[in-house]
Amino acid sequence: MKIFLDTANIEDIKKYAAWGIVDGVTTNPSLIAKEGANLEKRTKEIAEIVDGPISAEVISTEAEGMVKEAHVYTKWAPNIYVKIPMTSEGLKAVKVLSAEKISTNVTLVFSLGQALLAAKAGATVVSPFVGRLDDISQDGMALIEEIVQAYSNYDFETGVLVASVRSPRHVHEAAIIGADIATVPPKILEDLVSHELTNKGLKKFLEDWDSVKNKQ
Repeated sequence: MKIFLDTANIEDIKKYAAWGIVDGVTTNPSLIAKEGANLEKRTKEIAEIVDGPISAEVISTEAEGMVKEAHVYTKWAPNIYVKIPMTSEGLKAVKVLSAEKISTNVTLVFSLGQALLAAKAGATVVSPFVGRLDDISQDGMALIEEIVQAYSNYDFETGVLVASVRSPRHVHEAAIIGADIATVPPKILEDLVSHELTNKGLKKFLEDWDSVKNKQ
């Protein structure tokens, strides 16, 4: 399973890319606004750090505008995935962009029906938002399991990108289910790398070494 970083913060992207585990980056208008950044400039900065897919989201709500924005975005870097909302206009845009061999990430997916339609339109990946489903007492990871199974049934090439990740458990379950990608915020990466027993074990090893070293 690929790990994408869900942030537009350059320092975080540099930090975690250095770990050797960042396969791509997802951004959205909220993350860009949080950084007070210009979309084009920030996307280009990210592309200098990360070779994998970088998702940049359109602002238009009509298919024609989405396609125009996509044509602009894809000139910024060769690894841009154009993020398109899961709407009827979004599907129209995805169909056009797919025919033009432009990679797309259909976002704000909350049902199997939406995921099926996006795949049929030619989406490169779909982004079901598991955390937001959990927030309304629905089972986000159950949806991931359904989408993975349905895509397997019909040999869809569309990838499943688990988004709105709120805990390491979401990442664990995504891997067990067989999702293609999980996009995670920096805090979750920190939680994934850390374990109480690892910390205790390392502390004990160092203490034992110090005791031996002092006797030499």
